[in-house]
Parts: sequence; C-alpha cells; structure tokens
Amino acid sequence: MPRFRAALLVTALCATALATPLAAKSPEETAAAALAAAPVWDGHNDVPEQLRGRYGNVINQFDFTDTSKAPPTDWSGVGMHTDLPRLRKGKVGAQFWSVYVDADLPQAEAVVLTLEQIDVLKRLVARYPNDMMLATSSADVETALKQGKIASLMGMEGGSSIDGSLGVLRQMYDLGARYLTLTHSKTLEWADSATDEPKHGGLTDFGKDVVREMQRIGMLVDLSHVSEDTMFDALDVAQAPVIFSHSGARGVNGHARNVPDGVLSRLKANGGIVMVVGLPGYLGEKRRQWGADRAGEEARLKSLWLGQPAQVKEGMDAWMKAHPEPKVTVGDMADHIDHVRDVAGIDHIGLGGDYDGMDSGPVGMEDVTGYPALFTELARRGYSQADLEKIASRNMMRVLKAAEAYAAAHRADPPIEYPEKG
Repeated sequence: MPRFRAALLVTALCATALATPLAAKSPEETAAAALAAAPVWDGHNDVPEQLRGRYGNVINQFDFTDTSKAPPTDWSGVGMHTDLPRLRKGKVGAQFWSVYVDADLPQAEAVVLTLEQIDVLKRLVARYPNDMMLATSSADVETALKQGKIASLMGMEGGSSIDGSLGVLRQMYDLGARYLTLTHSKTLEWADSATDEPKHGGLTDFGKDVVREMQRIGMLVDLSHVSEDTMFDALDVAQAPVIFSHSGARGVNGHARNVPDGVLSRLKANGGIVMVVGLPGYLGEKRRQWGADRAGEEARLKSLWLGQPAQVKEGMDAWMKAHPEPKVTVGDMADHIDHVRDVAGIDHIGLGGDYDGMDSGPVGMEDVTGYPALFTELARRGYSQADLEKIASRNMMRVLKAAEAYAAAHRADPPIEYPEKG
C-alpha cells in the first residue's frame, strides 16, 4: 500500500475513534466511582445504644468485627446491623454515632447516662485504632478519610441530655459531642417534639437561646424529632446551617417525624441538610398506613377482650395473616431523596440510616452494607457522579465547615448565661 494511502487510513481510523463516544458508565459503575471519591458520611447510627442494651457497656471482650450474633435486647432481635467489615462493604467513611438515652428518664439521670454513652463510644474507637478515628472537626474527618479510617463523631439525641443547662451543653461539646437533636420523642420544657403533645408552639425563649449557644460554640442543631413549629422557630434563629440527622420527606410519607415542604424550602437559604432516614415506617406511606391500621385493630381487640390476652393474640395473628406488612424497598428511600432534591435542591441531601435503632432497614438495605444499592438506584434515576458525591458526604462536609466558620467568627462573643437552677 502506498505510504500516503496508509497515512490516510490511519487518519480516518483515528477520526472515527474520536467521533465515537466513550461507553457510558453503568449505574453500578457510577455509584462505585462516587463512593470511592466520597464515602458515605452517615448522620445517625445507634451502636452505642446497643452496647448499653446488649452488653451493659462492658465491651472489653466485644467483637466489632462480627456482630451478627450479638445477644438480643427487649426490643431488638439477635444480631446487630453494624460492624467494621459491614461498614467497609457499605462504603461508610464517616459516622455520627448517637449517644442516645431514653427520653422518659429524669433529665439529671439522662445527663449521667449520656456521659456513659460518650465514654463507651470513645472506648470502642480506642479499641480499633487501625479502623476508627475519633473526629471532632471537619479537619479530623478529612484526616481519617485520607488514612482509610472511619471518622467517628458523636451526636446527642434529645435535649434531655443537657437537663436545661447551657453549662452542660458547653461541657458536652468539650467532651466531643458535635450535634444535639433538640428533642427526642417527648416535649421538653423548652421545645416541642414531633411525637408528643405541643406545649409551647415551638421553642421557648430559652429554647431559642439553646440554638444560639449551640451555633456560637460550633455544635450542629439537629431538627430530627422536633415539631414543625420547632423547626420553623429554629430556622428563624439559626445563623449557620442546621441538620436533620435522620428524617424523611413528609411530601412522600406523612409521618410527623418527616420534614414538611415548607421547611425543605427554607433549607435553601439556611444551607442546611436533610439526612434521609432508612426506617421503613418513615419511608413507605403504605407501610405507615398499615401500621396505623394494625394499632387500631390491636386497640379494638384489647377493648373487646378485656383481661383476655390470649384472645387478643389470636385476633392479631389472624389480622396479620390477612393483612401482611407492605414491603419497603431501596426505591422508597430513593423517592425521599428525589423529593428533597425537587424541593430543596441537590445541595441539601445527606443520609442518616438509623441503623441499630430500628428492626431493619428497607429490603435491599437491611444493614449498613446497603448503601451501594441505594446509590446504584439513584444513578439509575439519572443522578450524576457529582450529585452522588454530594449526597454521600460532600454536602455534610460543607455544612460542618460552615458551622465551624460561624463559631470561629463568634469566638469572642460571651457565653449565654442563665441563673443556676435551684
């Protein structure tokens, strides 16, 4: 072949190759690339509660490399949702561990038990220095990720953990707590809960000062569990981004624990984030309705068969057989992410699974290994790798850095003071 014809052929082949688009990544590949670049930063996991409930906080022999056969508690069956190999498989790189205590406890007792939960989490992290690193700042999280360790932060779930004291709040921060959920399931003397009778129409003046003081010192304000009025009051006061550590979208599932659209719309201006929860009752609306029907039937049977528990059980067994529990799937969780994106925007979405604080996650995400399945579903729905990286951890990193920047700018502000309770 003459030399000039060979050159023309090579040129034509190169032009054809350049004109042919690269094969598009599959959803699985897009999800994997996103999670490699930005591992999941989960907003809420209840392993410390499990350590108390299953082991009485005696953990020197506890094996966090396999919790599949952990002893049962009075509300949770054999086995846990979380251990180190499963966190790795789930691509979890940073975790807010909840140092939760029961909302029904006297508040002074709640403070003591919260301190014990902080202690047990710190001891757990110290036992696995090659896999976990205690983190109290965004810089710590970045260091842990670079070292291939799971950045371990702490969040307090419920304002009872400070017993109405800003001094206790500040000391909890000094011990490492980096968010406070303003309420849990019970209304406090300064804040209304989503799942209890309202008493204040949101936050009292003291409750607003709790928000102000949290942001002054750099503690994230967590609005999961609080009433809609409390959400709005907190947003009125907040000067730095807030979080919902484990909540869904009320526009998809009407549960009071989820975030209404009016609040989602305000997150744009605030810069905050909804870390979408994995609890099935908050995800699937059919599952929520089923739960209400089940509770109603149980109440009816208890009224009908007073003092006859065997009759109630027989009736409930028959009802359950005739009304099987609706399944909640990865797709249902993705629906909530879609809704938060549509109302608040892609910059205001995160993940807060609530693992080890519920019976099971959705089908396909029963434990912490399930996050890649969720990201694959989102990629299948058209989310880009950049979108997925934001949802995984970049949004949460931005929020924490903004909270830290606000606190740094107000470091010279005097602490908010109240007279000692007596």
